[in-house]
Amino acid sequence: MPPRIRKAVFPVAGLGTRFLPATKTVPKEMLPIIDRPLIQYAVDEAIEAGCDTLVFITNRYKHAVADYFDKAYELEQKLERSGKLEQLELIRNVLPPGVRAVFVTQAEALGLGHAVLCAKDVIGNEPFAVLLPDDVIWNRGPGALKQMADAAEATGASVIAVQDVPRSQTASYGIVATDGFAARQGRIRAIVEKPAPEVAPSNLAVVGRYVLNPGIFELLEKTTPGAGGEIQLTDAIATLLERETVNAYRFQGTRFDCGTHLGLIEATIRYALDHEKLSDAARQLMQNALNELGVEDLA
Repeated sequence: MPPRIRKAVFPVAGLGTRFLPATKTVPKEMLPIIDRPLIQYAVDEAIEAGCDTLVFITNRYKHAVADYFDKAYELEQKLERSGKLEQLELIRNVLPPGVRAVFVTQAEALGLGHAVLCAKDVIGNEPFAVLLPDDVIWNRGPGALKQMADAAEATGASVIAVQDVPRSQTASYGIVATDGFAARQGRIRAIVEKPAPEVAPSNLAVVGRYVLNPGIFELLEKTTPGAGGEIQLTDAIATLLERETVNAYRFQGTRFDCGTHLGLIEATIRYALDHEKLSDAARQLMQNALNELGVEDLA
């Protein structure tokens, strides 16, 4: 049986300019949904999928992500002395026992492909996951990465997450062409970066979850930098298709693009409405706000 993924890569070196001025001091991965930062949602998804080694590709200026996953001795002692045991458990369980965090510095911002390549020495010769924290995927059942990891383990193939998008939006995504797509997956025949709607091979768009075999590293090392001198992961995957099976997987769940203002707002609303303690109050607050604007009902 093909090996199960145990390692996950999180590219977190970006500057998050869309959220300036907030991201001048706070990395975009640390922006919160309710009471947890974006990076925590991605980490929890990776751990649920079976990953016990989390590789964060960061830059030399961003310390907040490392600080978040480090122990906070003084804070823990203060909470313990104050009897705030529930809050104490929250910060102690940011990473559960047996899960380690590894931080690798990306000296220059040379693209997603380069960020993944920076993890090569930690990953070694085994399949691994890549999660983009900007893409938050909400689901009441198994997380998107667990679904993909199960599929990869069953077939031994690399797996890329896709979702259906309106054809009018294909120019905003990498789009895959597949053979024999049935139910939730199919073999990728080609991957096209941001095609115009009239030439897009499908409306299956790549989103920020990947399960990749280690052969991708050799291809990334040989990938010619494109616009802006960046090494694109999509280009290496396009070459990988010529060597081995890569499947597209239509996951169960709702993806929020939290790299945009509206996506972050939408995710916050969805998680608030699904929150055990906050849902009723959140719904009422939203209804009150809509009433003030003359909207009669919150569907």
